[in-house]
Amino acid sequence: MPVNRYSIKVDPTPFYLADQSDPANDIYTFAYHISIVNDGEASVQLISRHWIITDGNDKVEEVRGAGVIGKQPTLAPGESFEYTSGSQFKTPVGTMHGSYQFVAEDGVKFDAPIPRFTLSAKRVLH
Repeated sequence: MPVNRYSIKVDPTPFYLADQSDPANDIYTFAYHISIVNDGEASVQLISRHWIITDGNDKVEEVRGAGVIGKQPTLAPGESFEYTSGSQFKTPVGTMHGSYQFVAEDGVKFDAPIPRFTLSAKRVLH
């Protein structure tokens, strides 16, 4: 199978932050860890992000901005970048997805999808 010249893998992992939440006042705080891997053939730079955030009441908020956590990392083929950020909801469950905008070393601009993931404060029995 041929390698795509521009290929980014995004892997999100969400966490509920009970100690920073206040369910009695409808405040649910979540963190999410993102791993971004350049599995293409070209060096690329992450330029911006676009998030679509939906709470448990189907209220949608879109967030756009430069880079991630104040950075615009450049990734050579095979390199990765990881960061942790957060979001707060008024409901105990929500989803996030979106895309990162990249520019390759040859000037080609492309989007890398961020797969939808669920943020949930619901307790899970082990």
